[in-house]
Amino acid sequence: MSDKVLVVEKKLKSDFRYFLLAIWKELALPDPTPLQYDIGKYLQHGPKRCIIEAFRGVGKSWITSAFVVWLLYRNPQLKIMVVSASKDRADQFSTFTKRLINTVPWLAHLSAGNEQRNSLHAFDVGPAQPDHSPSVKSVGITGQLTGSRADVIIADDVEVVNNSQTQTAREYLATLVKEFDAILKPLPTSRIIFLGTPQCEMSLYNELPKRGYECRIWPALFPSDEQVMAYAGKLAPFILEHPQYEHGSTTDPKRFSNEDLQERLLSYGKAGFALQFMLDTSLSDADKYPLKFSDLLIMSIPFQKGPTELVHTFDKDYGLGELPNMGLAGDRYFSPFYVAKELVDYQMRAMSIDPSGRGKDETAYAVGYMLNGNIFVPEASGLIGGYGPEVLESLAKIAKKHQVNEIIIEDNFGDGMFEALLKPVLSRVYPCSTLGQRQHIQKEKRIIDTLEPVMMQHRLAIDPRVVVSDYETTKSNPAYSLFYQMSRVTAEKGALGHDDRLDALAILVKYFQDMLEQDSHGAEQNRKDELLMNELQDFIDHAQGETGQNLYRNSWMADGLQPAWHKA
Repeated sequence: MSDKVLVVEKKLKSDFRYFLLAIWKELALPDPTPLQYDIGKYLQHGPKRCIIEAFRGVGKSWITSAFVVWLLYRNPQLKIMVVSASKDRADQFSTFTKRLINTVPWLAHLSAGNEQRNSLHAFDVGPAQPDHSPSVKSVGITGQLTGSRADVIIADDVEVVNNSQTQTAREYLATLVKEFDAILKPLPTSRIIFLGTPQCEMSLYNELPKRGYECRIWPALFPSDEQVMAYAGKLAPFILEHPQYEHGSTTDPKRFSNEDLQERLLSYGKAGFALQFMLDTSLSDADKYPLKFSDLLIMSIPFQKGPTELVHTFDKDYGLGELPNMGLAGDRYFSPFYVAKELVDYQMRAMSIDPSGRGKDETAYAVGYMLNGNIFVPEASGLIGGYGPEVLESLAKIAKKHQVNEIIIEDNFGDGMFEALLKPVLSRVYPCSTLGQRQHIQKEKRIIDTLEPVMMQHRLAIDPRVVVSDYETTKSNPAYSLFYQMSRVTAEKGALGHDDRLDALAILVKYFQDMLEQDSHGAEQNRKDELLMNELQDFIDHAQGETGQNLYRNSWMADGLQPAWHKA
């Protein structure tokens, strides 16, 4: 082997960034960007337990696959386990790692021999000595972890939307990753490396530092001074010390332009962009998310008649932990402390619709009943299909099912078209009056201003079936969920990528607001007073045997008043 080859090999083994560049050239990829090199440097020199948070599309999984090959290039006896949220995702990582070995000519010696394991989910490298554990193994986070052993564990996107939507799911995921410590070999060189993008404000990656992990963050845009404080010392020095640091500009200009990221901001909404591209999970402002689940009343909504009075409580004994909870940390649902046993007819029934325009989003709807200042929501959801006949038919049937008195339709973008299309269907299925409504206030502010006071006064009751159905119908994309939208709406314009279901609920509540001026306790007391007076009147009628004119005459005489007809 020539001295030149030895020098090159020494460089490749001593600095992962040289190895990364060489691999990228073999794959005919553009040279790694400065930000990608910085991630590579941290992979090599980071602590035993570390978390790499980088924005979507930066290539952290590809870089780490190359890092796994580099580790085996330096020491073929290492055992590496790759864990992802799903088995399929973990297999993709190991498959790419295996392809690197088989594609790059100067890595051919690492290819598995005839007698070695050589599957997509578990394979050996050529120089590896016989062992119970393969050189590289891939497994899903809910798969068979017990009994495995590894020198290095790569946890690649173990947190995804489906396993982080609810508090129960987050707690389960946090428990699963504890198993890593039982798998890791007790060696000074052993490591656990998490790669990921936070999927919610209560991300697992916020909890791991409490277990001794160091977190390093590479956002897509250079943050403001206020944002820097929110990262609490987790920002990569590369970001803070970059010579071209300019708040709001791209941190990786060779791959993502400012214009590209602005388009993604509009697509994701501010809250989604903050998570997926800025890796910002801070909740420093208590008023940032004003709508709280804990202010709702969760109860079965009767169809024919409703309870005359409800009393809210924050008592933990009334907490509903069994319901899927997509809210923020510490927020939870509560059932009422008191529900009046007496049921009376609802004063009003209404349905609101937020059309999807031309099918771009959902056509969202909410149904509500009004009684004594309280709003009862037995159904709220969304339908895909825009102005399609199936959607119109379904909405008409829902209106009939709940016997609504009026349907309120937002017509900001359709100039009344949706209402015009719905009317003939209603006349056939369920004749009902409609009301078109135009909005002129910024949507987010209008939603908050409408819902926050009603919720804080505990006047909004929602059937638990709405919570469950909403979760089930939006599992694949929680951004469409009513309760996800409710818990994450802020006063900032464009705070949510989707807000249709929440907007439909706000339209419904706004319609009822005039009636909400009644005090529910006062209305109930007035009703009781009226019943008492009626009973007294019946008693007087029975005792005196008098009705109509004579009763009024006696009453007025008792007060020393006599009408003109009495004198006659």
